[in-house]
Amino acid sequence: MAQQPMLKFVQTARQMPDKRQAEDRREDFDEIYREFAAEKAEEQASRCSQCGVPYCQTHCPLHNNIPDWLMLTATGRLREAYEMSQATNTFPEICGRICPQDRLCEGNCVIEQSGHGTVTIGAVEKYITDTAWEQGWVQPVQPRQERGESVGIIGAGPGGLAAADRLRQAGVQVTVYDRYDRAGGLMTYGIPSFKLEKPVVMRRIEQLEASGVQFVLNCNVGEDISFDAIRGKHDAVLIATGVYTSRDLGGPGSGLAGIEKAIDYLTASNRNSFGDEVEAFDNGALDARGKRVVVIGGGDTAMDCVRTAVRQGASSVKLLYRRDRENMPGSQREVQNAEEEGVDFVWLTAPAGFTGEAQVDGVIVQRMRLGVADASGRRAPELIEGADYIEPADLVIKALGFEPEDLPTLWNTPELTVTRWGTIRCDHKTHMSALPGVFAVGDIVRGASLVVWAIRDGREAADAMLDYLAQADAVAAQ
Repeated sequence: MAQQPMLKFVQTARQMPDKRQAEDRREDFDEIYREFAAEKAEEQASRCSQCGVPYCQTHCPLHNNIPDWLMLTATGRLREAYEMSQATNTFPEICGRICPQDRLCEGNCVIEQSGHGTVTIGAVEKYITDTAWEQGWVQPVQPRQERGESVGIIGAGPGGLAAADRLRQAGVQVTVYDRYDRAGGLMTYGIPSFKLEKPVVMRRIEQLEASGVQFVLNCNVGEDISFDAIRGKHDAVLIATGVYTSRDLGGPGSGLAGIEKAIDYLTASNRNSFGDEVEAFDNGALDARGKRVVVIGGGDTAMDCVRTAVRQGASSVKLLYRRDRENMPGSQREVQNAEEEGVDFVWLTAPAGFTGEAQVDGVIVQRMRLGVADASGRRAPELIEGADYIEPADLVIKALGFEPEDLPTLWNTPELTVTRWGTIRCDHKTHMSALPGVFAVGDIVRGASLVVWAIRDGREAADAMLDYLAQADAVAAQ
């Protein structure tokens, strides 16, 4: 009788891929997890309980067929596992690396709820597609038939690229416009290499180019080309710009040198890793080497900043967050990794101002306590009077989140309506904005969110755009 290939979670313990030692990780920007060997990937995939109601799949924004590709991996059918994973996710190897699985699929795994430890879904997902690349299974899109319609996509981040891929599968001509010199958006310039090595992103860009996607880089819409011109060139347009305006922080001394935005800090570090000349990094302004670094914030961007500062050789790295560990929005896995690498988390603290003459030399820190729950359901921080202190700092990084740019003004398009938060108002089923034929996806609609949600939006919008183009063709044929 053949051995049951699945449901081995009782006799087989959960195991992540080996993690490099913290002292080694601090010295470079390489990814911290090693690759699963084939036998280990099969073993860990075999722990899946194949439950009737797969909460992992339900809580994945892309509704990936996780139990099915786990079973295929466990039984050695890896190419089928890759094809099933790729069918619902444009970039599975990227999601396997950077998704907060502890808050999504793995956090809702049935065997995790029963106390056996979740299936290591993210690590297996990464293994499947990395192997597919090694084996040459990942090939550029070759549409069965080329179509005459064209779509312009503004923004080369995950939402725009996911839509581009899906549109090319249907044979639509696609041009992607982006303000940066490399495509990828925050996957290229925001997320550090120790979470997402840049060749992983660049090979996807190269694949899209080989599929026929045209990239127009170093192109700032509203300056180098007008939004109206893009609308005139294409049959439909997708806005996928993301959100890049950093939330600011006031208070005494907030204008001192040495107080920097997280996006500027991370972009400089990533550009340096590409070998680019970055003046603000080269002159030391955005280099943490030898400095006492204080990061303000509690999300994943703050985690990226503290762990980057460690690798740049900061003398000390502290993170101030106004709530406690249990109430922070960032991934708990990232917190653990940061603590292992030497980051000091100072919970229940908030900045009240900064000290220094021309250059910052300290943060005025207020101690907080948690009161009643706020509108988000988390307990609201309250100030403890008279408990302020000065935290010495040579470099302060503000990681307080991002807000949308004022696109209607920047693009001279007041008819592009936005919400009171500045995000584009659109139909959440079709993703079409107030302008006919203009769609929007990702953070510019949702506000700052996850890469996986942008991928979902991009895929959905591409399908809606295909319907729109078909309807337009039908009208034109009458």
